[in-house]
Amino acid sequence: MNQLNKVMWGLIFILLGLILGTNALGLTNIEIFFNGWWTLFIIIPNFIGLFKNKGDITGNIIGLLIGSILLLSVRGIIDFEIIGILIIPSIFIIIGLSIIFNNVIKNKVTEKFKTINKDGLESIVATFAEQKIDKDNEKFSGANLDAVFGSIILDLTKADIDKETIIKTSSVFAGIKIIVPSDVNIKIKSTPIFGGVSNKIPNKTTNKKTIYIESFCLFGGLDIK
Repeated sequence: MNQLNKVMWGLIFILLGLILGTNALGLTNIEIFFNGWWTLFIIIPNFIGLFKNKGDITGNIIGLLIGSILLLSVRGIIDFEIIGILIIPSIFIIIGLSIIFNNVIKNKVTEKFKTINKDGLESIVATFAEQKIDKDNEKFSGANLDAVFGSIILDLTKADIDKETIIKTSSVFAGIKIIVPSDVNIKIKSTPIFGGVSNKIPNKTTNKKTIYIESFCLFGGLDIK
C-alpha cells in the first residue's frame, strides 16, 4: 500500500469514526446505511485505484462506472432497464479506447521496444495448459509470452541476461509469472483490463541490467518476483 493509498483510506476511516461518534452524542443524525450503501464497496476501492495505479486504470474506470450506475439505479435516479441495455456496450467502448490510447501513449518502455532488436525472440505459448520454463545457465535475449486459459512460469534466476532485455506478455483468462535474478531492474508498461500486474522487484541504481516488460492482461495477471 503506497503513501497516497494509506492517506485516502485513513481519511475514510476517520470520517466514518467522526460520523459514528457525533451520531452517538446526538450532535448529528447522518444515516450511514442509506439505500444503496453497499455500492460504496465498489465505488471507493476503484476511486482510490485511480490514484494508486501507475499504469493503466481501465479496470478502475469500469468498476467506478458500474458502482456509480448501480447507486443511481438503487436510488431511483435512473431506470435499471436502461442500465441493462447500455452497461455492456459502455464497457466494451471503454476497453477499446483504453487499448487504442495505451498504444499511442509513449513511455520509456515503448521507446525501448522500438530500439531493441526483436528478431529471434523466443515464443512461449500456453493455451489451456501450463508451461514452466527454466533458463538455467542459458543466454536469454527476450521472449513473447502468450497464455490463454493457462499459465506460464518463466524462471530467469540463473539465466545469462543481456544488459537490456525485453519481454512481451499477453494473459487472457490466464496467469504469467516471471522469476528474475536479484541484479536486474524492471520497467513495465501494462494494459490490465479486469486483471493486474504485480511487481515485487525493487529497482536499484547499482543494477546494470534492465528487463523491459510490455504486458496485456484481460481477466488475467502478471506476477514478477
